[in-house]
This record gives sequence, structure tokens and C-alpha cells, in this order.
Amino acid sequence: MTSNDPTPATENDRPTKPSKDRYAAARAWWSQAWDEDGVLHEMWEDVRSAPGAGWHGMANWIKAVAAIAGASFVILLFNGAVGVLLDTAHRILTAVPDVQVGNNTSTGVWATIDNPVRSYIATHSAGLPISASTVYTLWQITGLFSLIAGFITRNNGLRLTWTSWGLAGIAMVWTTTPDTSRTVATAIAVLAWTTASALALRGLNLRPQFHSSVHTGAPQVTVQPQIHIPDQPDGTTPDNVHHLNR
Repeated sequence: MTSNDPTPATENDRPTKPSKDRYAAARAWWSQAWDEDGVLHEMWEDVRSAPGAGWHGMANWIKAVAAIAGASFVILLFNGAVGVLLDTAHRILTAVPDVQVGNNTSTGVWATIDNPVRSYIATHSAGLPISASTVYTLWQITGLFSLIAGFITRNNGLRLTWTSWGLAGIAMVWTTTPDTSRTVATAIAVLAWTTASALALRGLNLRPQFHSSVHTGAPQVTVQPQIHIPDQPDGTTPDNVHHLNR
């Protein structure tokens, strides 16, 4: 039965098969790659000799592949660990009992500093994905951790964290305390923070340090005594000349 399509089939419309020349070229390249000086043969020799050559003796491309694989593995582990840590921190902060941040529940001298901080956090935490109680708990944990860790490790980053934490607390006290007692409350906060800074900033020295070295070693002098006899007028050498230390 003939087709009703009047357009004759062209050469491009017919299905084509890979030519034998293409397969022959692929086989030739494969055979040449596994020859004595072929690419695949040399790569296989590099892999085979890598265990005995060690890290410094193995081929550079093997080092690059191993480094990329190791870095990818570390990134995957770090990504999983960060997820686990964040989930654990969220559970811990969620399990913390709610603190009545807006209420002035502190007493004594500490209330002069703590109550303004509570009020400031309660006022400015609206709209956050976490509650004001969680923010206040994080605030306390940050200050306590930077105080203890700064005292133990003397790390500049922890000291900077403690400094920022203290200045932020003083700013909260200044902003929230009424005008009639703002100056006294801020002064108490500054005194309390500077007293605690004696521990957190232990060993910090702001004076520039100059290191000088003085070499007091005496120079070594070698003395070699010699006697020089002038030339005689007649050109002869005296027979009574003797060399020293001989």
C-alpha cells in the first residue's frame, strides 16, 4: 500500500545508524589509551603506585581528587552537625521556663540593671520569630559565657563579645530608666560591668610592647705574633732567624 503523502522521503528523514568508522575510531582510541604511553595506562600506573609513593610522591591529579572528596565529606558532616546543633539549641531554649520579661521581678541593686534590660527586650522583641523570654535567656547566656570563657582563654574575640554585651546593656539601662534616675542607674551599670571586666579582660594590656635584644658577647680576637726582619743590604738572609711557636 502506497503512502498518501505526496512529499517524497528525503535522505535526512530516514533513521540512521552509527557508522562503522565511528566505532572503529573509538576502538582505536581505546587501544591507544591503554598502550605503554597512553593516557589511561599512565593514570592506572599512578593509581597503582600511589599507596607506596605516599602523599608527597603520588600524582598531583590524585591529590586533587582526594582533596576535593575530603572537602566534600567534611562539608556534608559540617552541614549535618550544624543542623543537629541548631535543633538541639532550639529544643533547649524552648524548654526554658518562660520568664516574665516585662515584669520587674528583680530586687536589690541588681534590679537597677536587670529590670531596664527586661523592659527593653520586652518592648523591642515584638514581631520576632522567638519570644521575648527566649531573647532574654540568650542575653544572659551570652554574657555569662563571654565572662567565663574570656577569663579562662583570654581570647580577643570573647573579650570583644563581652565588651559589646556590656555596652549594649548600659545602653538599655540608659534608654529605659526614667529621666529622674537615669544617670544614677547608668552609673551603677557601668560600675558593675567594669568590675566584672576585671575577670573577663584579665591580662589585657593596652600599652604598646617593644621587644629589644642586646648582644653582650665580646668579639673574638685572634693574636698571631710575627717578627719581620728587613732585607739586608747585600741581599742575604740572616741565619739566626727563627719562627715563633716552632
